Amino acid sequence: MMLLLASQSPRRAELLKQIGIPFSQYPVDIDETVMANETPEKYVRRMAQEKSTLGYERAGAKKLVLGLDTIVVAQNNILGKPKDKSDAMWMLNMLSDDTHQVLTAVTITNATQQKTVVVETHVCFGPLSQQQIEWYWKTGEPQDKAGSYGIQGLGGQFVKHINGSYSAVVGLPLYQTRILLTEFGIINEC
Repeated sequence: MMLLLASQSPRRAELLKQIGIPFSQYPVDIDETVMANETPEKYVRRMAQEKSTLGYERAGAKKLVLGLDTIVVAQNNILGKPKDKSDAMWMLNMLSDDTHQVLTAVTITNATQQKTVVVETHVCFGPLSQQQIEWYWKTGEPQDKAGSYGIQGLGGQFVKHINGSYSAVVGLPLYQTRILLTEFGIINEC
């Protein structure tokens, strides 16, 4: 059975390669609007499920589709990708000298079933000056990242510590993804 990654993220593709199974990228676009009264966990779960379902519906039979979504939650706010510089500045100020949560949902869909797991990681930032935030924005890195930072890039220097899965913060929790792929028969445990 062919595995499809319903994402165009090069970071997710690199992480999935670490599991050592062949796959193809098969990006899909969905409406990522948060519903009224939707909790962060329900939102990230729904996003991963919708991506996986749409990928499966478009790809057809004998496919296994992996859909993912990652969000940053700070002070009860879901932080997606910044709309502009002021949005990124607001997010980074919120993250400064505080701990936030990163939620990554992984969904696998095939012809007979769909399974989802949500991984939560706590990330603690050190204090950020306005000069650091301005510099970071000018690097271009925050512009396409949930919460306006990439832990695997320049943004990693702001992280004091994490409690949880580093790979989940990057966008694909390796351990939990391997377990799901084993349940779907893509990986055989020895």
